[in-house]
Amino acid sequence: MPDRAPQPVDRQLPTEEARDLIALVRDIAAREIAPRAAEEEEAGHFPREVFRLLSDSGLLGLPYASEYGGGDQPYEVYLQVLEELAAARLTVGLGVSVHSLACHALAGYGTKEQRADHLPAMLGGGLLGAYCLSEPASGSDAASLRTKAVRDGDDWVITGTKAWITHGGVADFCTVLARTGGEGARGITAFLVPGDAPGLNAALPEKKMGMKGSPTAQLHFDGVRIPDSRRIGDEGQGFAIALSALDSGRLGIAACAVGVAQAALDAAVGYATDRKQFGRPIADFQGLRFMLADMATRIEAGRALYLSAARLRDAGRPFSRQAAMAKLFCTDAAMSVTTDAVQVLGGYGYTQDFPVERYMREAKVLQIVEGTNQIQRMVIARHLAGPESR
Repeated sequence: MPDRAPQPVDRQLPTEEARDLIALVRDIAAREIAPRAAEEEEAGHFPREVFRLLSDSGLLGLPYASEYGGGDQPYEVYLQVLEELAAARLTVGLGVSVHSLACHALAGYGTKEQRADHLPAMLGGGLLGAYCLSEPASGSDAASLRTKAVRDGDDWVITGTKAWITHGGVADFCTVLARTGGEGARGITAFLVPGDAPGLNAALPEKKMGMKGSPTAQLHFDGVRIPDSRRIGDEGQGFAIALSALDSGRLGIAACAVGVAQAALDAAVGYATDRKQFGRPIADFQGLRFMLADMATRIEAGRALYLSAARLRDAGRPFSRQAAMAKLFCTDAAMSVTTDAVQVLGGYGYTQDFPVERYMREAKVLQIVEGTNQIQRMVIARHLAGPESR
């Protein structure tokens, strides 16, 4: 491995508290996450102990209110924490993003009583969440979901299958979108379901190209009964809640993508300055220097884009278009940068002796999750030109 150590990202943070927070995250990443990342990913080990540590350190509820155990941090800060975690190990960074997504519905649309009853444990009690929207036949067309919730007195009975669920089988709670009314978006309602609810079972985890340490599985709801007190928002409001959550979640994916890209660039620069050919470091050759420059530029542009969208969100302004742009650009950039990093390392980049091949495999899924990049282009175009003609 090269001797050159990567330089930490020079971050523009709004407060001294935020600077201390980033320092804490970097320390945890360096001590507890990065050293075991490659080995545990190859073994398919889910680092539940790391998530407990993050919860104990106050890092699982950063963008939520301190009244309920959150960190009161703006998205501008929270996303930079995600970037640092994803640079150390995407399973962890993406896992924190998904957990925050799973908390969004209750935090934003739950009653005061619901928030008081559940959020403290969700945000700082060591629990881990899952977000259940997609189904085997309902991915990009989420409004066509088929999982049903039927009213039975003071309870709801949920039946159906959810697919591609991050933390499937290990989550302590699930935010579930189910059909309670007619066809289309207006017939969907959100529910908070305990991970150990009778009738809730996980299939075997999917065998994936990358992120092998993060379990992704179908969840089967076989007559899962929950009280009406676990319904979030009004009946029929679920799809609007889901879209609101996804706008924020897409920023989380963008930040994770920049983290993976940054890790790949650091590895490429370290290798290129250490590896010698024709009597000098390969970083001296213009072809590689230009490649590294382009990689760094894509990363800086992506970081600026997701932070700009985050600042709109923090200011209470619309940010849906900018979130789609950030998710699109940052994940495409991560795929490009990680592929180039493999090229910089040549044959070594194609081996597991160096981390860049793992980064490339992991970057691919970020172009797919929480709305494919084709869907992001549709979202952006609708903001620009209006809905498509029917």
